[in-house]
Amino acid sequence: MTHRFNRLVALRYRDFRLLWLGETVSWTGSQMRNFAINWHVFELLRGQTFIFTAFGNDIVMGSEAFGLGMLGLARVIPVMLFALLGGLLADAFERRLVMVATQCLSALLVAILALLTLNGQVSVGAIYVVTGLAAAAMAFDFPARQSIVANVVEARHLSNAISLNALVMQVATIIGPAVAGLLVAQFDVGLVYGINTVTFLFSAVAIWRIRHRGKSSGAAQVGWRTLLAGLRFTFSTRIVLGTMLLDFFATLFASARTMLPIVAGQILGVGAAGYGLLATAQPIGALLVGTVLSLRGEMKRQGRILLLSVALYGLATAIFGISTVFALSFVLFALTGAGDTLSSIIRGTIRQLATPDELRGQMTSANMLFFMTGPQLGELRAGILASLFGAPFAIFSGGLATVLMTGWVAWRYPSIGRYNNAKDLKRKRA
Repeated sequence: MTHRFNRLVALRYRDFRLLWLGETVSWTGSQMRNFAINWHVFELLRGQTFIFTAFGNDIVMGSEAFGLGMLGLARVIPVMLFALLGGLLADAFERRLVMVATQCLSALLVAILALLTLNGQVSVGAIYVVTGLAAAAMAFDFPARQSIVANVVEARHLSNAISLNALVMQVATIIGPAVAGLLVAQFDVGLVYGINTVTFLFSAVAIWRIRHRGKSSGAAQVGWRTLLAGLRFTFSTRIVLGTMLLDFFATLFASARTMLPIVAGQILGVGAAGYGLLATAQPIGALLVGTVLSLRGEMKRQGRILLLSVALYGLATAIFGISTVFALSFVLFALTGAGDTLSSIIRGTIRQLATPDELRGQMTSANMLFFMTGPQLGELRAGILASLFGAPFAIFSGGLATVLMTGWVAWRYPSIGRYNNAKDLKRKRA
């Protein structure tokens, strides 16, 4: 029994426990907010149509589907603008203070949205603005948050810390939508935004109490040369670039979460409560896999497992898109969570071990462009296709494309398939 709990060794570090606790609370609140925003936009635009002219013809699109897809655009543009700068700041300044500032800013933004909603003055445009500004704050928060993990645990426990961080997201994604679904069904959606405000403040206090005060080893200077050095490393290290592309293509084509209100409300006919339950399927599958990985020893043939897990993610998404049975849809959506989490833990471990500490913030910010722009552009793609051809086609075609692109990445970057464990990277450096 003691041996198994040693797999949770990263939690023995006080600073990591505070970081982990703050992230759990903050991410739970953010998942509640994302659920509420998706449903809020869906409700505000329900039954409306959007007409535009192309090549002399009027094209009619469902406003709710297009509006949900536009949320992806509101989230992705700030990331594209600020992610690289966020990486520079994470390597140049104290990562703890960067995170405290972003959590406080996020709390202020969501508090404004809560007040507008509770006073009956909210609009779809206001939701887009707050969503975009919150995404900008995340662009500065995420590189510092990911990079500081290597500063608060020993290198030999880094893999365990990454696994536990993956569990944070999955636990929060289970609890957040489930609780938000119940609250939205019974109370004003503004209450969810208010709760998220409190969770951000709680996270800021937890991070403030972290004892680590240092910058990254070999702290970077903010400037073009430093930025270019980080980009050169990222794009010249094939196994790092290959894992980023794998993540990007999978989330670009197979991201179905934004379409869940349509799947639940129009295809499966289960309403807001059913939407909340269906939204928990993906994180439940992810949580089961993440728990197993946190408690077991090192995997063998990690590269092959990585490729197979992404293929599973795409295949399950494709079948999910054409399912009309709630139980089957729930299982398939859970499989997408299992495949995604298995692949993300392996990808994250590979990249962290392959990157020097003084470049981790910049590598993470470059990766952020891939893994955050992918799903947000994917939501926009799905929204447009769903408006024109229906949600089932949008989801099915995306899943199928993911399977095909996984095969291309495996062929183009054979080092991924050959990767076994951290020893491979050590031998390559030697």
